[in-house]
Amino acid sequence: MAQLTPIQLLLPQQISDLLGKTGWMQSVLAFGIISGIAGACALITYPLTGALSDRTTSQLGRRRPWIIAGTVVFAVSLLILGLQSTLIGVGVFWSLSLVGFCMVTAAITATISDQVPVNQRGFVSGWVSAPQAIGTVLGLALVLALSLSLLVGYAVVAAVLILLVIPFVLFVPDEVLPRILRAPFTMASLVKGFWISPVRFPDFGWTLLSRILVNLGNALGTTLLLYFLMFGLGRRDTAQVDLLVLTLIYLVFFTASALGFGKLSDRIGQRKIFVYIAAYLQAFAAMLLALVPALPVAMVAAGLLGLGYGCFMAVDQALATQVLPDSHTRGKDLGIMNIATAVPQAVAPLLGAFIVASLGGFQALFISAAITATVGGLAILPIRSVR
Repeated sequence: MAQLTPIQLLLPQQISDLLGKTGWMQSVLAFGIISGIAGACALITYPLTGALSDRTTSQLGRRRPWIIAGTVVFAVSLLILGLQSTLIGVGVFWSLSLVGFCMVTAAITATISDQVPVNQRGFVSGWVSAPQAIGTVLGLALVLALSLSLLVGYAVVAAVLILLVIPFVLFVPDEVLPRILRAPFTMASLVKGFWISPVRFPDFGWTLLSRILVNLGNALGTTLLLYFLMFGLGRRDTAQVDLLVLTLIYLVFFTASALGFGKLSDRIGQRKIFVYIAAYLQAFAAMLLALVPALPVAMVAAGLLGLGYGCFMAVDQALATQVLPDSHTRGKDLGIMNIATAVPQAVAPLLGAFIVASLGGFQALFISAAITATVGGLAILPIRSVR
């Protein structure tokens, strides 16, 4: 909720308000540039947090301190973001917000690998993924139904973020790492550890590539959705309500798919076939929007996209935990893997804005999304260590 509600609604509104009547394309470009800068921050934060959490010997555990710290950074940055009156301020504090988000999610993802048996990771990953859709709907509903101002909207999602992290911090166990087992930490070893050779560890490399492409395809199809409704379909007056309806449809299919296919993947012991299907469902949804740009078709596409992306988020996360090079560097390696989730979401607005402005409007955007997702599905084929 705290990550996707700003991306889907609050940030575009805030940027449009700051730019005034300069034109919607300028708003899209500004949104894309700010998201791209935040994505660069995520590129560093994910593996850095993972590497540090692998070496944390706090009595609170290895992962918990980073969840707490990340939540504080995330919530405070969101609150200050709502006060900004310049594009530079928006860029700085959205980047800090994403840094906090990356700290939290890097630690939580490592917790799955630490504590969950392989034959349960699909189902558990489904439970971790499903709240993304639920949180987006809750955030949009809170902001729209209560007609909240930007500042209050940011403050509400920041407060609920803290409230919902507290039970995890209090009740989920986190093993303390004995100091004698802590790996040496030097800047040189840290930087060196960020490179995982795709030649030595090809399954890790193919999984990372697939995740980058599929997530980029999904992000290209969704991050400019508000602009598509407003200017692609000409529904400026009802765009926010339309967005909420589409997100609700997406929520139902995403949640059912993440939990259902995650469980089924565990039961039959297969991952790759589910990732194939998930990628192609997303591509099909994007092509529908490209070929028939109408609200009823967008509703069908929202369902297909939720079905595909829910399956992908659950099963691909489980797959990622099974191709790690070293169990002692799970946090760092999964941090690298998580780059493939956060960075595409961050750079997609900028890339999408370029496609819309230069290559043929929203139709070109959705075709690009379909092609990217399709190639991402094909990248799973060479993996050998996981079925």
